[in-house]
Parts: sequence; C-alpha cells; structure tokens
Amino acid sequence: MRRVNRRALLSHLRALGTASRADLAKALGLSQPTAGKIVDELLTSGVLEEVAAPSDSAASPPGASARLGRPGRLLRLDSRRPRFLAIRLGVRHTRLAAVPVGDSTEDHWIWERPTPASAREWGRELRRAAAIVRSEDLWGVLVSVPGVVDERDGRVLFSPNLHWTEKVDLATLIRGVWDAPVLLVQEERALALGHRALEPALDDFLLVDFGEGVGGAVIVDGRPHANPLPVSGELGHTPVMGNARRCGCGATGCLETLVSQPGLLASFATAQRRRSASWEALQDHVARRGVVPWLAEALDATGAVIAGAVNVLGLRHVVITGSLTELPASVMEHLAAAIRRGALWGRFGEIVVQPAPRRRIAGLVTMGLDRLVLPLAGEDHLERTTVKRRAARTVHQGAAAELAHP
Repeated sequence: MRRVNRRALLSHLRALGTASRADLAKALGLSQPTAGKIVDELLTSGVLEEVAAPSDSAASPPGASARLGRPGRLLRLDSRRPRFLAIRLGVRHTRLAAVPVGDSTEDHWIWERPTPASAREWGRELRRAAAIVRSEDLWGVLVSVPGVVDERDGRVLFSPNLHWTEKVDLATLIRGVWDAPVLLVQEERALALGHRALEPALDDFLLVDFGEGVGGAVIVDGRPHANPLPVSGELGHTPVMGNARRCGCGATGCLETLVSQPGLLASFATAQRRRSASWEALQDHVARRGVVPWLAEALDATGAVIAGAVNVLGLRHVVITGSLTELPASVMEHLAAAIRRGALWGRFGEIVVQPAPRRRIAGLVTMGLDRLVLPLAGEDHLERTTVKRRAARTVHQGAAAELAHP
C-alpha cells in the first residue's frame, strides 16, 4: 500500500503542480502522519523538492497586519536536477535530453543527429553524445522506440521502418555508453503516458500518432491498456482496399503508406506530377485548395480504421498527435467527421477528437518513475528479471541444440 500511495501522491502532485502536505493528505484520503512520511521519503530520495509558498502580503488588504510565523512551504516534483536520460530513437533522427522528474510539460531536446543505418554507427553517435551527458547522477536511460517492442524483455521484436533494431540488444548497447538501468518504451505508449500525465482529468482515450508511420496507444482508467501480446495500437498496418503500395512491414496496402508523412508526400507528388514534394509545399497547397480528393480519400480511410478501434475498445475520446496536426485545420476537421461517421457511439453520444502536441518526455519520465523509482510488487529489480529471462532462454536454446545434435 505504501508504494500505491506514493504513486498516487506523485500523480496528484503532477496534476496540481504544487501542493502542501495537508492538501495532499486530504486529497488522497490519508492521515497527515502517513502522507508526511511518504513526502519525507520522496524528499530524501530527490523525487520531490520544497519551494516557498507565495507571500500572502500581496493579497492582503491595505492596512492588514502581516501573517506571523514560519513561511509556508509547498511541494513539487524536483525540477532542478537531471535524473533521467531521455532518448528518442526515431526513423530519421535520434534526439536526447537529460531531464528532471518535474518540468517536462514540453519536449526540449539538447542533442540531435540523423539516425544511422546500423547499430554500430548508432552506438558511435551515442558515445559522442556521452561527452554532453554523463551517467554519474542518472537514475536510468529511457528510450522511445518505434515498432513492436517487448518492454518487459527490453527488445524490439519487429520494426517495419527501422529493421536494424530487431537484430541488436539496444539496452546492452546503451549500458556500454551510460552505466545506468535502461528501459525501452514503445513510442506511442510514451506519447499516451505523457498526454495522460499532463491531462490528468482524461482517464480513457485512444491516441493516434502520425509521422514516419501511424501508430496508436490506449489508456483505460488512467493506465495503459494491458495486452497479452506486446502488440498495441498498430493501426497503421490495417489494410486499405484498393491501396497497392508496399509497406515496410512486408504487406501491401497498409494505411500508413497513405497517411504517414512519407505517404502523404508521395500522394501529393503523384497528384502534382512531380518526382518529389516538400512538407511545406503540401501545407501551402492544402491551405489554398482545401482537402482535395486524394487527401479526402486517405482521411476517410483513416477515419474508418480509427472508428473501428473506438467501436471495439468502447472509447469516446481520440487524441491525434504528429504530422496531421501540422496541416491546416480543415484536415483535422475532415478526419474528425470521418471518425464520428464510423463510430457507433456517435449515433447517440459524443465522440471527441482532439489534436495535441507530442509529450514524449513526460511519458518517458512517467515510465521511469513507475518502473525504476517506485515499482509495484512484481516490477522490482527490472534488470535482474531481464537477466534471468535471457539466461533461461540461453539454457533452453542450448538444450535444444544438444537434442538436435547429440
């Protein structure tokens, strides 16, 4: 219960920004001594910090006597000392930032390089980055990774747009640069956790992100939706009838070949009879011409796929992030209308479609706190658990080899 209460206190404090011990105890239904002990533990560990409460004198009426006694102290998540290294392993670029527990409302990256075509080259780039960020004070390295990711085992199972990540132990590679625990987080899950952390009133939603691919993640009751397999929100690999484009996953006709950023640019170039086109030219074209027929068809197909997911999951709130939100507002309006047409709840209730910024760092920090700093029972010693699983797999493979070649 102590761990559950600590997590609840952190979640509530992140939503409020700052609060007193008494406010937190009351909001969480805890006794003041119990809340005080939790706060003291989190202060000692560096998760929280104390700040001076705003002076009451400015709000006091003229002539009123100043309040006597010790100035009030408020609590907030520590925003001064970098505790985690956040890495975004993207299809085109790799970015990183040393981030504190608090103050992660916006993504600010301090280092960026093009993502190389091999693990060896990526490791070289990380070693150069280590000159900027050292590992002495890091609690962990948190990595946003595209594709199908087994977060428990710390490996990429399948990455349609970055295949070399399937063949390397990313966590071991990173630990060779920074001596700290490493967590791999599927990138859309990171975005959904970040949105939830900064929009705490929203307990249930489907987040769909558009960029080099199209992916989604589901939050139910404030937590990521649990799946028996490490596959979640792969909306971009839903086939679209009549679409003959080849996808990086090996299939033909996947949605993301139409509405990912490269897919949209390919359609635009074809419509304009050009070899290639820029994102800025597409933005300008839509601003002048509106949602032209080829774009309308792609958005209608996207709306149908998202509506199907909403119907299955029983959700009414859809959050859209990424490249579609960078186009003129008419694009989001068309997509929202297509989702509502296909969603059963839209017949007699309200389907909310909301554009939002990417909040990747906030999601990574949330995962770092949950898995490394305040793990629940069964989540302790992540590194040890991973080693045990790998050792068991090695033993199993060795036994199988002996049976096959006695």
